[in-house]
Amino acid sequence: MNRTRMLIARLALTLLALPGAPGVAQTPIARQKPLISKPMDAAERRSVVAKTAEAMRTHYVFPEVGAAAAARIESELSSGHYDALQTSGEFAERLTNDLFLVTRDKHLRVLATDTPLPAMKAGPPSPHAEGGVVRADRLAGDIGYLEVVAFPRPVLFKPPVDKAMTALAGTKALVIDLRRNGGGDPAAVAYLVSWFLDGSTSVHINDVVWRNPGTDTFRIEVFNSVATPGKYLSRPVYLLTSKDTFSGGEEFSYDMKTLKLAVLVGAVTGGGANPGGPVPPIGARFDMFMPSGRAQNPITKTNWEGVGVTPDVPAPADAALDVALARLGQTTNEPDVERLSRAHLFTARTSAAPGSQAALRRLLKGLASGAPDYSALDQDFGDAVRERLAQMKADVGRFGAIQSMRFRSVDSMGGDTYEVTFAKGRALVGVMMRPDGKVMAMQYRPL
Repeated sequence: MNRTRMLIARLALTLLALPGAPGVAQTPIARQKPLISKPMDAAERRSVVAKTAEAMRTHYVFPEVGAAAAARIESELSSGHYDALQTSGEFAERLTNDLFLVTRDKHLRVLATDTPLPAMKAGPPSPHAEGGVVRADRLAGDIGYLEVVAFPRPVLFKPPVDKAMTALAGTKALVIDLRRNGGGDPAAVAYLVSWFLDGSTSVHINDVVWRNPGTDTFRIEVFNSVATPGKYLSRPVYLLTSKDTFSGGEEFSYDMKTLKLAVLVGAVTGGGANPGGPVPPIGARFDMFMPSGRAQNPITKTNWEGVGVTPDVPAPADAALDVALARLGQTTNEPDVERLSRAHLFTARTSAAPGSQAALRRLLKGLASGAPDYSALDQDFGDAVRERLAQMKADVGRFGAIQSMRFRSVDSMGGDTYEVTFAKGRALVGVMMRPDGKVMAMQYRPL
């Protein structure tokens, strides 16, 4: 990925924002006529299936399973079961479903990059977050509360989590809310775990076993504890989980549980332990998120794939905070943290990062011309852009010239989302900036 490349340009915002799609506007917007893509034909379907099957055989973390999944979609194509699928969105959904029937892997998916976002669904708004951190509060009884909805790369995660944890350092107990956490970078997970270790020795927290592409061999990436500016030790720590706690959110829960650093309260988590990233494009308007690794805990020698992380104290997700507080001697029937808060200790950024709009405008123009300024890009992102420049040029170029840009929100991973109006359509475009001003990721999705 690999870890950083899961944020590269053509992945849909909805994929990057599990759960609840942070980064997407919280209210419906007036829709112009979208940029309509051409219907699919037999040649395009054959090409996408062939490239998807090749990617499964050469990149999927479990070679035999990848080969079986590839054989399934090839058989479905030969049997004519894809012939009636005319739109890219329908085809991507069908391929994802057919691959899942073999792999049972919730991370694996095929994406149609030219498909407009669906209409906004009614429900609670997505949380404002800064680098994955939504809020930190002091509750009654001197209990700290921290909500983390994502684990972006450490360069974005460390500043807000250090600020929040430092403010919480004097509390008598801590509740960490992961019920809306959709995952992220294992290095950021290891960093937060390190806050709860004394630092006297290095602690082996987690491994990711990566498949070497095109082979049946593997390499291991090791994650150990690291230095943090403070510690939270010798006090009760409770973690709140739900079925929407996924991927990196599950890893943090699993790590803290196996290291006996916290008590988990809530529901069994989603069951996704195979990280990955995009493979080379499988079509002119298709992309694929490929799990090419698997988590391996150094204590249990396994992970939570397909089964989730089981809480120590089972409880309905919406009652998990009440249950945790009751175990800490605070009885309440109030689910709203805002009303429970006695002091706000951290507030997430809600305005655009300085320079993000100008950087995004330059990047979009550079991609449309086929000549982006690589000196303005993070090395990993720059490498990904070089690899996929032809396709990105086509994707961005078809929208035409930029007419206007309007800031919409800060997404859960720490990026800024803009509504961009082009000469030939509109899109939600997210840009993620390093503290030094370099662009480290971009995502876009037609409106």
